[in-house]
Amino acid sequence: MTDIRAVLFDLDGVIRHFHPEHVEAIEHAHDLASGTIEAVAFAAPLIDEVTTGRITRAEWLRVVGDRIGNPAAAEAWGRQPFTPDAEVLDLVDELRAAGCTTAVLTNGTDGVPAEVATFGLHDRVDAVFSSHEIGFTKPDVRAFRHVLDALDLDGPEVFFTDDSERKLGGAIELGMPVHHFTGVDGLRAALRSSGIDVRIDGDRTALDQALATKLVP
Repeated sequence: MTDIRAVLFDLDGVIRHFHPEHVEAIEHAHDLASGTIEAVAFAAPLIDEVTTGRITRAEWLRVVGDRIGNPAAAEAWGRQPFTPDAEVLDLVDELRAAGCTTAVLTNGTDGVPAEVATFGLHDRVDAVFSSHEIGFTKPDVRAFRHVLDALDLDGPEVFFTDDSERKLGGAIELGMPVHHFTGVDGLRAALRSSGIDVRIDGDRTALDQALATKLVP
C-alpha cells in the first residue's frame, strides 16, 4: 500500500501546452527576429516579478512591449491560444475518482485563474496553486511548503510531476516523490511504481470496472 495521498501537477508543459508556431507567426507578422519576445518576457528579474505577484500580467506585457519596441506584438503574444492535454486530464480524473487528492502548482501570473477556467480545471482538481499568490516560485522549497500546509499533508504523501527537472528540487528537499514529466505514459508508469493503481497498457482498474458496470443495464 502506498503512503501517497495526493498528486501535484505542474500546469504548463504538463496539463496545458503552448505551441511555438504561434509565437513564430506573431514575430513574423510584426517583423521581429525569432525568439525576440520570449527572450525579454522570460528574462530575470522581469519574469520573477510577475510570477511572484509583484507586478500584474498586464504590467508585464506592457513592459515586454516597451522593451521590444512593439506593444502590439506583446499583446498578441499574451493572447496566444493553448491546448489542454486530454490524456493528462483523463489521468487527473482517474486519480480523483479513485479517492486521490489532485492539485496543480504553477509558476504563474494573475491571469492563471481565468485561463484555467476556460477548460474547467477547477472542477477537475481539488486545488490550483499559483506562485503569484504564494509569493515564491518553484523550485523554492517555500512554494512546496505552502502547498503541503494547504493540503495538510507531509512531503512523502504528495507525488509531484513537472516538465522541468530543475523545478523538482524543492519537492525533493521536502521528501516528496517526484517525476520529470516527458509524457503521460511515463507519468502513469511512475505513479504505478510509487504504488498508485493507474491504468497502463490497457490494464483495467477498479475504476474502469465501476464505469463499465454503470453502463450495463
